[in-house]
Amino acid sequence: MDPGEAAILESSLRISYRLFAPLPRLPAALPGRMNVIDHVRDMAAAGLHSNVRLLSSLLLTMSNNNPELFSPSQKYQLLVYHADSLFHDKEYRNAVSKYTMALQQKKALSKTSKVRPSTGNSTSTPQGQCLPSEIEVKYKMAECYTMLKQDKDAIAILDGIPSRQRTPKINMMLANLYKKAGQERPSVTSYKEVLRQCPLALDAILGLLSLSVKGAEVASMTMNVIQTVPNLDWLSVWIKAYAFVHTGDNSRAINTICSLEKKSLLRDNVDLLGSLADLYFRAGDNKNSVLKFEQAQMLDPYLIKGMDVYGYLLAREGRLEDVENLGCRLFNISDQHAEPWVVSGSLFSFGKQGQYPCFMGCHSFYSKRYSRALYLGAKAIQLNSNSVQALLLKGAALRNMGRVQEAIIHFREAIRLAPCRLDCYEGLIECYLASNSIREAMVMANNVYKTLGANAQTLTLLATVCLEDPVTQEKAKTLLDKALNQRPDYIKAVVKKAELLSREQKYEDGIALLRNALANQSDCVLHRILGDFLVAVNEYQEAMDQYSIALSLDPNDQKSLEGMQKMEKEESPTDATQEEDVDDMEGSGEEGDLEGSDSEAAQWADQEQWFGMQ
Repeated sequence: MDPGEAAILESSLRISYRLFAPLPRLPAALPGRMNVIDHVRDMAAAGLHSNVRLLSSLLLTMSNNNPELFSPSQKYQLLVYHADSLFHDKEYRNAVSKYTMALQQKKALSKTSKVRPSTGNSTSTPQGQCLPSEIEVKYKMAECYTMLKQDKDAIAILDGIPSRQRTPKINMMLANLYKKAGQERPSVTSYKEVLRQCPLALDAILGLLSLSVKGAEVASMTMNVIQTVPNLDWLSVWIKAYAFVHTGDNSRAINTICSLEKKSLLRDNVDLLGSLADLYFRAGDNKNSVLKFEQAQMLDPYLIKGMDVYGYLLAREGRLEDVENLGCRLFNISDQHAEPWVVSGSLFSFGKQGQYPCFMGCHSFYSKRYSRALYLGAKAIQLNSNSVQALLLKGAALRNMGRVQEAIIHFREAIRLAPCRLDCYEGLIECYLASNSIREAMVMANNVYKTLGANAQTLTLLATVCLEDPVTQEKAKTLLDKALNQRPDYIKAVVKKAELLSREQKYEDGIALLRNALANQSDCVLHRILGDFLVAVNEYQEAMDQYSIALSLDPNDQKSLEGMQKMEKEESPTDATQEEDVDDMEGSGEEGDLEGSDSEAAQWADQEQWFGMQ
């Protein structure tokens, strides 16, 4: 072979080798360049969740088809970023699945590697030197479980994190979960750990106070920060105020918060005004409660917290148009909170007059539509299982539908969440009375009296139960007199005392009582009862005036309307007979349109979302 042929052959062999020789594995990232995992991480940091979801899904499929395509640490990151995007899309169950796979991948990585936690080779970008935190992954899993109402699983996943590795937000979530589960001791421990790390965590302070930790002990945990940080001298007074709130001392809580609110630096604070409004409501001072809610609402037109109570008070006063406007405004702000649904439900719930004025009807048109209130209350509970007002709404609807035992469950849960709110006990006691369980009602009323103290509200509540038993009528009278001595304008006590005087046919005494109560306030119920008493003593013209005043305050008060119509029929029997003939001619077809058909009620009842206590 001559030299020329040898050179040609050698050249051909080199080309063949280059064509058919195996290709070398490319580095994960070239020096100074980002790999695909870095791009996924940057998109996640930029909040491009939908983009992360699409890309990470494709990359994970590629990894499944070729396990060697990504390193174990890279696959761990892909799983975490993909789960985060699912969490953002509220696909919590799917997110939990991916987080679990990520933790399994991390566990395998820890066993096999002493591989540096990087997303590629040693020349990767500096951001790629850290893997997503395993602690953070567990926290996200716990968040998913809470959204899925699986609190036990959330506690289990967080309990698995060693105490020294728990961040303040992990301790805060654990504290809230323990509290919800009724595990007070570990809840207190977790709240204290939050305060140790973040001494200005005010919600943790409220959590401790709600678990009966003394205000002085809580204040001692914040003393250092108060002394070292300027303009925090108000904090100790703030803690004192909410300590009174959680012990049920409404009057001292009101006075303390008023002293805070009057300080120039804290004047017109919406949270303090909301707390004042709620305290006035608990104390039975509905007038001041409404004023404070209105003041807070003017300062913050987007306020949602406490608006369910405000809506209830408006409905209680018969201001249905204002309730409807409030409901529309709240739905425009957010339909993912319980408050808008509760406000809407208040239009349907309290149409039927109950034992207490607080459950009195505000619109007879809706008196048969408790299934709607039931649905709206259930929807509110679904959004916030800790909404006391939603539980009261649903409980009231169930009671008025005759489902007393189911209502009792809801009122008991409301009491567990708000042990210092008297209206929760009132609802439960009314259920007992409705089922003729007077003994249970008496036991509960006595417990409330002993727990919350002898004030006008607890005295009236106990008297209400005593009125149900002929043997305890005198005791009821004594209790009502004590309540009215403390608060002569307390409407519930006035109503119950008037009821007692009516039984005894002491109408003149009742008229004097009602005139005295109406001297400084105007209330539909009091005007209507005064009208009834005036009829009993043949003062027909003034009785008519009182019914008219009652209807001007609440045009939908059925009893005032009935009283007025009864008087008109007695004055003109011929006209009354003609009206009856006209009513007979009209037939019964219109009634169904006014009250709502059975099929419509069934439609709403079918949509009821039952909360998981049953």
